[in-house]
Amino acid sequence: MHDVAIIGLGPCGASLANLLGQQGLKVLVIEKEGDIFRLPRAIHFDGECMRAFQAMGIVGTLYPHLLVSPGMKFVDAAGRVLIDYSRSRELGPQGWHPSYRFHQPQLEEVLRTRMHDHETVQVRLRHEAFSIEPKADRVVLRVENMASGRLKTAQARYVVGCDGARSLVRRFMGTELDDMNSHERWLVLDVLLHRDRPDLGDHSIQYCDPVRPSTYVRGVGNRRRWELMLMPGDDPVSIVRPESVWALLARWVAPEDGVIERPAVYTFHSVVARGWRRDRLLIAGDAAHQTPPFMGQGMCAGIRDAFNLAWKLVAVVKGQFPPSLLDTYESERSPHVREFIETAVRLGGVIQTTDEAISRERDARMSANPEVFKTPQPALGPGWHAGGNVAGRVAPQPLLDNGERFDDGLGDRFALIVAPDALRACAVEGHGQLVVREAKDAAVKQWLNDLGCVALLLRPDRHIAAVATQAADINDMVQRYVAEGVPA
Repeated sequence: MHDVAIIGLGPCGASLANLLGQQGLKVLVIEKEGDIFRLPRAIHFDGECMRAFQAMGIVGTLYPHLLVSPGMKFVDAAGRVLIDYSRSRELGPQGWHPSYRFHQPQLEEVLRTRMHDHETVQVRLRHEAFSIEPKADRVVLRVENMASGRLKTAQARYVVGCDGARSLVRRFMGTELDDMNSHERWLVLDVLLHRDRPDLGDHSIQYCDPVRPSTYVRGVGNRRRWELMLMPGDDPVSIVRPESVWALLARWVAPEDGVIERPAVYTFHSVVARGWRRDRLLIAGDAAHQTPPFMGQGMCAGIRDAFNLAWKLVAVVKGQFPPSLLDTYESERSPHVREFIETAVRLGGVIQTTDEAISRERDARMSANPEVFKTPQPALGPGWHAGGNVAGRVAPQPLLDNGERFDDGLGDRFALIVAPDALRACAVEGHGQLVVREAKDAAVKQWLNDLGCVALLLRPDRHIAAVATQAADINDMVQRYVAEGVPA
């Protein structure tokens, strides 16, 4: 029997499989497609996702395929800036750049190659799960081999649906979706240019033009993306024809400049599932939430799901924590992703305004004092952390005195970061679930000083579980959050 079965092998499912596999869990991955979808889809991730990829050990392979992004600007029809969402090209608090562009097939190739390094991970391509039957101590799956038509049975202690917006697992759970009231159809055009076009720029541009709201995105290499809102009277069938596409792109590029890799009409949704776990069934990624693209956070949310859920599944399967730990997955992640979706909906409301009078008022007001937008940094919802102003937030990743990144060497365990004097006073020692690191490096000392604490406890997903302001509290903190598996 497998420890975990994952249905769906997109970036979220592949990330979860890697995080579980490197901890030795027996993982079965079921994917109905026979190969990676080779056309562009997701195109952006942030420094927090890069930190998750660091934990998976794929950064060295992935990095050559990335482009550091300078961010995004919202402009009106006259080109005046309404919102400046620029991103620094220096390293950010996560120890990586704040914003990266990528080509999803390349990311998926890297993730799948890494999965092959984990002997306990089995992948079944061209297999489709069609029946899910939870039992008291396991889940029984019925699976069809789509090449031969043969039916098979598989069993796992837990099943995670990373199977997209029309998730089978979510339907078997009986989970419904909260609608956050943003559903608009857009034409997405991926173009592969024949040569570089520096005049198009590296910033993403959101054209807040009421005649037709549009988006330009700089991809890696010579890839560029345009997204154009469908307007009343547009025919979703004829609008994807080459003559229609090139007419819409005429202000930027012509047919001799490149080829259309993919024209597709999408409906951008904003929904969150009510119920991410039902006993031994869980959902993640687009199965649990769908985010409009106006912040580039859709895939990022799925990677955060995988990072949050992986260590909890490992701890429960290995008997280190009770199954109730899995309830904190939704309680922590749902409020977090809701804040991102609400923000994306707000930004979408700016660009998707098509009323001429409202647009003129918006342009005059916002261009006079452009908003300098910063990425939200919400804390997790209630869960396996102490709460307050510090716990429940993703920890920064300082660079150490030797130039290494802080996470290097932490592995998949809890990490206790302790000031030297406090470490001598409490005499806590590391073990299989805990690594103890003395705060000797200048940046780490400053981090503790800024927080006003002598020790902090990091979870395997690099979120802060709790802090101690005096040495006498350290052992109790470790006992509560690591040894007993019962938070304060």
